[in-house]
Amino acid sequence: MKKTAITLLAFSSLIVITLLITSFQENMDNKTDYVPNEITAIKIAEAIWLPIYGNKILDKKPFVAKLENDDIWVVQGTSNTQKGDVPYIEIRKSDCKVLKVIHGK
Repeated sequence: MKKTAITLLAFSSLIVITLLITSFQENMDNKTDYVPNEITAIKIAEAIWLPIYGNKILDKKPFVAKLENDDIWVVQGTSNTQKGDVPYIEIRKSDCKVLKVIHGK
């Protein structure tokens, strides 16, 4: 009786451990993009630009976001005056790492 209970407990534990490992591996395979769409990319860009360039950056709206190579969000402002006089940022889609921040003159 005792041997059967121990065997059953060991078998149950093995099943639970196997399920946990499988679940963990599935979660690792399902990568979540931290910047999933252009709206998020633009909000991140604004949050980074405002402390650097101040409220004058808002004059460069609307901000436009484009996904390059399904990996990098490129967000930039628009300008009615001079070509290149806009903020520019590159943000990695998968982990939200900022790769480049510049402002054309």
